Amino acid sequence: MRNNLVHKNIKRKIKVSRLLILTFFVTISCKNTRELKTSDTLNQPNVIVILIDDAGYADFGFMGCEDLETPNIDKLAQSGVVFTDAHVSATVCAPSRAGLITGKYQQRFGFEANDTGFGDSGDIGLSDDVVTLADVFQANGYKTLALGKWHLGKDQSDHPNERGFDEFFGFETGSRSYFPMKNPSKYNMLQHNGERIEFEGYMTDVLGNQSVKYIEQHKDQPFFMYLSYNAVHTPMEAKAEHLEKYKHHPRQQLAAMTWSLDENIGKLQHKLKDLDLAENTLIYFLSDNGGAANNTSSGGELKGWKGNKFEGGHRVPFIVSWPKTIKGGQIFSGLSSSLDIFTTSLSAANITKTDALVLDGVDLLPYLQGEKTGNPHDKLFWRKLEEAGARIGDFKMVRLADYGATLYNLEEDLGETNNLEFTHSKEYELLQRELINWESKLMDPLWVEDRNWMDVTSHIHKRLMQNKPVLYSNPKKMKEVLLKD
Repeated sequence: MRNNLVHKNIKRKIKVSRLLILTFFVTISCKNTRELKTSDTLNQPNVIVILIDDAGYADFGFMGCEDLETPNIDKLAQSGVVFTDAHVSATVCAPSRAGLITGKYQQRFGFEANDTGFGDSGDIGLSDDVVTLADVFQANGYKTLALGKWHLGKDQSDHPNERGFDEFFGFETGSRSYFPMKNPSKYNMLQHNGERIEFEGYMTDVLGNQSVKYIEQHKDQPFFMYLSYNAVHTPMEAKAEHLEKYKHHPRQQLAAMTWSLDENIGKLQHKLKDLDLAENTLIYFLSDNGGAANNTSSGGELKGWKGNKFEGGHRVPFIVSWPKTIKGGQIFSGLSSSLDIFTTSLSAANITKTDALVLDGVDLLPYLQGEKTGNPHDKLFWRKLEEAGARIGDFKMVRLADYGATLYNLEEDLGETNNLEFTHSKEYELLQRELINWESKLMDPLWVEDRNWMDVTSHIHKRLMQNKPVLYSNPKKMKEVLLKD
């Protein structure tokens, strides 16, 4: 109880700070809007972030997948640029989303673990003193729309309508059934701006249909859409006709869920084309983290999965499409991050960032338009409580508290199997110093995760660092293995 009261007091204190920062930022942003020439304002692109959930790096046709069908997503890839070395800022859902929507390392404001605070009685969620991408677009005349999974806190101040979104059609929790639920909680229910929505059918279709409706409704003004599908996160549930379509598929449920996801992304593409909006719509497509251990996803040759600091946990499929400005059919191999979405979007919309807004992302447009070459980032970092990672150039470190660290050369060893800790001491020490230096600029996490899950995560990292099979990936299995021993 005492911890809950402490964290509620933190919320009250930073609420005032956020209001002051946002008021200052909005004032400057509105001034920037007024100073834009009419022609510039009319040419501002629509911006859509299509964020999917727990998808494997290698589970799309444009990434070389041969057993899952993704024709519409593949068309999106052909219309834009495919990134082969793109990463999210966290290996689990909530902190990854916090980094994307704020454009900064989420550890800067204490959002490091996957649970958001202490549940219904004392939830923390997205810090009140940070500005979201939706805040910025809203202040600059954009219609702002959020659909699907939120998972950034359950406190009233965390609600999408309080974080820059004019419209929210989705659910607040991290996962739920894809079909209608009997008496869902206020966090599990499908809602429109806080009001419960009764629906029939399949959640992926419901979100896809609503995305099309929003485009139709707001076609006459620039809009920012955050389209956050819960597919292909568990529970593994699919439509009967799609399960029948893939009845002989070794990954039947995932194949069916992916097909439905692709269908609905196709609906959005067709609507943009029908309304003559496709050319001037900037679309990002990515997963919130690597594929999960429990949804049959595949990371291809990458090691690890959701929740750990190996490449399979944070390297994600990533597309950027803006036909009016970016030549399609490109492949970009530079080191990039989901943090770049915020900065790139401001650049695309000709919105000037104020000094008060600290961002860790890079503007990708000069790289995609051929004005710059090389890596947008020379280094990237990851940390969730006891596990951390660092990347500088081709070298990658994975560090586990109270155990040690391993070093890999990703150019030569993308599968992270050959530990170079003792043969490349110079690089090892450099990454250690850089990681510690980065951590010195962060705040302590405002909450942690259940100890059983932390022990499971530690076990997974240790076994992967040793190139040994993982014995368990959840607390229930951990207890079974420990009892046998």
